[in-house]
Amino acid sequence: MTGWPLLSLTTFLPLVGAAFIFLIRGEPALVVRNARNVALWASLVTFVLSLFIWADIDPAVAGFQLVEQAPWLPSFNITYHMGIDGISMWFVLLVTFLTPLCVLASWTTVKHRAKEYMIAFLVLETLCIGMFCALDFVLFYIFWEAALIPMYLIIGIWGGPRRVYSAVKFFLFTLAGSVLMLLALLALYHQTGTTDIPTLIATPLAPGFETWLWLAFLASFAVKVPMWPVHTWLPAAHVAAPTAGSVILAGVLLKMGGYGFLRFSIPMLPHATAALAPVIFGLSVVAIVYAALVALVQRDMKALVAYASVAEMGFVTLGLFTVTVDGVTGGIVQMLSHGVVAAALFLLIGVAEDRRGSRDIAAYGGLVQVMPVYAGVFLIMVLAAIGLPGTSGFVGKLMSLVGAVAVSPVSAVGAAVGVVLGAAYLLRLYRRVVFGKLGAAPRRGLRDLGTRELVLFAPLLVVVVWLGLFPSAVTDTTAAAVAKLVGDYERALAGMP
Repeated sequence: MTGWPLLSLTTFLPLVGAAFIFLIRGEPALVVRNARNVALWASLVTFVLSLFIWADIDPAVAGFQLVEQAPWLPSFNITYHMGIDGISMWFVLLVTFLTPLCVLASWTTVKHRAKEYMIAFLVLETLCIGMFCALDFVLFYIFWEAALIPMYLIIGIWGGPRRVYSAVKFFLFTLAGSVLMLLALLALYHQTGTTDIPTLIATPLAPGFETWLWLAFLASFAVKVPMWPVHTWLPAAHVAAPTAGSVILAGVLLKMGGYGFLRFSIPMLPHATAALAPVIFGLSVVAIVYAALVALVQRDMKALVAYASVAEMGFVTLGLFTVTVDGVTGGIVQMLSHGVVAAALFLLIGVAEDRRGSRDIAAYGGLVQVMPVYAGVFLIMVLAAIGLPGTSGFVGKLMSLVGAVAVSPVSAVGAAVGVVLGAAYLLRLYRRVVFGKLGAAPRRGLRDLGTRELVLFAPLLVVVVWLGLFPSAVTDTTAAAVAKLVGDYERALAGMP
């Protein structure tokens, strides 16, 4: 595929699929069926294209590859600039991997305005891929902000009883932080005369100016992660969102904040990062412990996994801001692992809710007796979320903690407490839902995973085990980019060019 504008093709192909769906006309049942088919095929072809990106990436190259650049707003020195490195490639793959699963998960459950629903997911896929590929700050910001719109619609139209409240809260929280990022963009442009991200990374800035920019970026990225105390929109959004909405929210949108730290805060603002990293360590540990304690008392399974996501992303921010090879690599692996494991957990909860019509933990018990395959898949994903060796969750947490021990041992101890608490609330959830007695009446309507659901969970299981047993598939690809990030950071602090 060398010589093709591979990044642009991968980015905008879902938008082509959305346009085809928009043009579908006919009987309602036929429209729904065709919309589903087009969405599934468009997302699957996009995933295949993203595999060509993986094949074309040279893991030994630290810089950006597959670069595409064209004039866009030449009078303002703004270009259409796309490119990826060994870090951003994995997030593109995460988006393209989860989107067809979201379409498949909604195959029978979404009947109201299914055509518009599929369009929203394909548009969201385009915007997320574009954001991870953008190398111009204006282009990045457009993709970043526009992604709010389809997610807002997915929650607000197809969500649960409190969908409007949750959608508005999600939108306002994320928009408020993004406004400060826009101000930071304008300040950077005024100071440097460019919005080109590689150029900005190589441009030294005054320490005082760095601090203000860093705080503005923090306001935007922290909401997206989300970090404590700006996390309150996440449980509300997850509880209200449809199952596939929760999958893409946890699997992809939360990673936008971590990616922002990797692409902007750490490489562009090294002195401010070094000065304010203890703040991030403190907030990360609080998020890990606080969210775990709150998860212990949740009755709604979705709310529990939502708070678990806050805790899991705390390990990400802890690892990234150590700015060590182990910590940054651990943060990246943890983001990828959480994207897959959290997606699987929300899908499992969706299956249970579809069977019984409730997400209340107390409404379940003894599912292993009538849904043994479901119970087995659930067990693997719970163990991965805890961080059992041999699963994807182990590697990221371990490397993040190793990085933290070298930089902030107290933070590492606090995060280790969170690991124990995480095992407590997840095993409690599993015990109450899967084991225990199941009376004759509750058996009605309960059936094990069907063919479509097995197809849905199979790739998730493969990735969880694959990343657990062969983490080098990720770490080797990111090694050069991570080494460059850490090396540039250390040289900047030492005053070296």
